[in-house]
Formats: sequence, structure tokens, C-alpha cells
Amino acid sequence: MDEHKVEPQSEVELLAEPQREPVFNLPGSVLASLAILVAIYAVQTLLLSDNTIDWLFFNFGFIPLRYAASLAEQGLQPFWTPLTYSLLHGSIEHIVFNGLWLMAFGTPVARRIGTARYLIFWVFSSAAAAALHLGLNWGSPAPLVGASGVISGLMGAACRFAFPPERRANQAAHLNPRLSVVETFRSRTVLMFIIFWFAGNILIASGVPIFGGEGQDIAWDAHIGGFLFGFLLFPLFDRAPPAQPVISEQTETLQS
Repeated sequence: MDEHKVEPQSEVELLAEPQREPVFNLPGSVLASLAILVAIYAVQTLLLSDNTIDWLFFNFGFIPLRYAASLAEQGLQPFWTPLTYSLLHGSIEHIVFNGLWLMAFGTPVARRIGTARYLIFWVFSSAAAAALHLGLNWGSPAPLVGASGVISGLMGAACRFAFPPERRANQAAHLNPRLSVVETFRSRTVLMFIIFWFAGNILIASGVPIFGGEGQDIAWDAHIGGFLFGFLLFPLFDRAPPAQPVISEQTETLQS
């Protein structure tokens, strides 16, 4: 039987082959975040009684009243709840809405800064959102739950690179250079997004229902705390975008 030698593909041929797109074109860290949020909510709604859910929100939701009392009179909840509240949700609409925004804004940020920094960003943006909520609701006994503060932080971070003043054709958003605060406001897209975003939260603060919800049930202040954290402090988490492959003129000719 004759043997046929298979020549290895050249670099040009490999570049010319179409890349196969994954079914879920999301970073693994964002998919994992969504899976955790959905799993917690599924257990919460399908397996837990109302009393147990109340216990869950009390021990893992963020309650401003805890910080108005002496730590000696309570447990260790003040130390973990600035993070754990972001993993809980109060309704199916709540988690679906947050999940959609997480996919939209978590994707470019996670691709840019990587998994480890994404996780650290989640922790600190969650705490920043809770901190502003605490300052404006000192002594409130109502528990705060939901990932909206973190997602607002991701929105703020994305404003620093995902919408450059001059759009570059065929370039992924996470590869754009980071803009300064001044440069960011030169982008009409970013400026309009920020104006409408803050206007929506002001309406919520005024008690105007947005997206079918009641204004007093939405922690608009946590949204603002998270957004300001992401927008102003994103450079602390940022890293240089990956270098783009340089395609020679010969490669471009063979691919055309």
C-alpha cells in the first residue's frame, strides 16, 4: 500500500482558515458568574421555604442597620455581606435583567482584564456600591440584594475603553486603548449613555417606576456607587490590551 505524505499547513493557510465561533461567545468568568447567580436563585426559589429565604437575606444581604450597632452585639455578617448581597436576587425579573446587563458589559471588561482581575473587580465594586448605599441609608433595616451595583461598576469601566471617539473597524472592544476621563467625555456615545443612565437612576430615586419596577424597591444609590467606582478606578485594574497579530502584505494577498 502506497503511503502518502501529508504536508503540514503553512502559517498563511492556517490564518486563511475560518475560525469556528463558540456556541456561547462569552468569557468563562462571565459564564461562571451567571451560572453561580442562577444556581443560587434556583436553590433559593425551588428548595427554600419563605422563612429560610428570610434567614438567607438577613445573614447574607447587606443591611445598613448592622453598621449602626456595636459589632460586639452581633455576628460577623458585616464583614461578608458587602460581597454576598451581590449574589442574591429577589425575583426572576431581577436576575434576568441583571444577567442580560452582565453579559453585555461584563464581557468586554472580563476579556480586557482577565479572570483574576475580574473577580477582584467584582469584590471591590460590590463593596463600593454597598458603601454609598450605607452612607445614604444609615440605620435602615431593609436588606440590599442583587448584582446591580457590580454591573453598574462594569458599565463604568466599559465607558473607559469600549466606546472610543473614533470607531476602529473590525476591532474588538476590549482591544481599544483606555481613555482618560476627559477623553471619555469627548465620545458622544459615552456621554449620551452616561446622561441617560444617570437620568434613569434619578427618576428611580424620585419614585418613578422604571422597567415595570417600583422606584422605592430599587437601590439607585448602589448603582451610582458601583458606576463611579468602575468609571474612576478602572485604571487600577486595567492591563495593556493584547497585541493584535500583524498580517503581512503577502498574507493579505493570499487571503483575498
